[in-house]
Amino acid sequence: MALDEVYQRNLHHRTHRAGWLRAAVLGANDGLVSTASLMIGVAAAGKTDFLLTAGLAGISAGAMSMAVGEYVSVRSQNDVEESDRLLEIEHLATDPEGELIELQHIYIERGLSPELALTVAQEMHRKDPLAAHLRDELGQHPHTKARPVQAAIASALSFTAGGFIPFLGAFAPTLGTKAWSIVGFTVLGLVITGILSARTAGSKVLVPTLRVIIGGCLGMLITAGIGKIAHISGI
Repeated sequence: MALDEVYQRNLHHRTHRAGWLRAAVLGANDGLVSTASLMIGVAAAGKTDFLLTAGLAGISAGAMSMAVGEYVSVRSQNDVEESDRLLEIEHLATDPEGELIELQHIYIERGLSPELALTVAQEMHRKDPLAAHLRDELGQHPHTKARPVQAAIASALSFTAGGFIPFLGAFAPTLGTKAWSIVGFTVLGLVITGILSARTAGSKVLVPTLRVIIGGCLGMLITAGIGKIAHISGI
């Protein structure tokens, strides 16, 4: 098989999407659920005059919080990876023979004979020992490297997009309280989020979508209950 064919086949794998996909799915789902829950809680408490204000404030604050939190979290992961990289450089400089044996044992555990494992380890050390140890000992790969800025942007944008779905529900005509139209729009958004995340990840649609819907509806139900209690209590 030609190298370009191998490259094209590797493009079909989803591993390289893991970083931004996790942030985007988490952001969209959080935007939907937290904004809807906030607005439903306000509506259930009878504070409909503040419904739109609460929705906009929730979207703005949530998007910024998600972006900052995602950046700090992923950046911490970068720091750990860099620390391991520097430690591995030190080990290779002070004990290259021991590192070679360590790499041999890794390949033996993966099924190679001791002789073949030693040969492979020696070849890896001749080419790029640091890359070999980062990849095979520590599991660090360039295509799965954490990218904090990318994760933060994906998280903030997806949160905003998800948050505006229940916000639009407040403008929809309804026979009863605004909470029902918000719930309807949010459930539709949860369905779309579940399907898109499943498709992007390359997994089956039904189970991930149901998981997103059930989790979101549970969050809205709990918040509505708290808002109702606050309304009855006169808080």
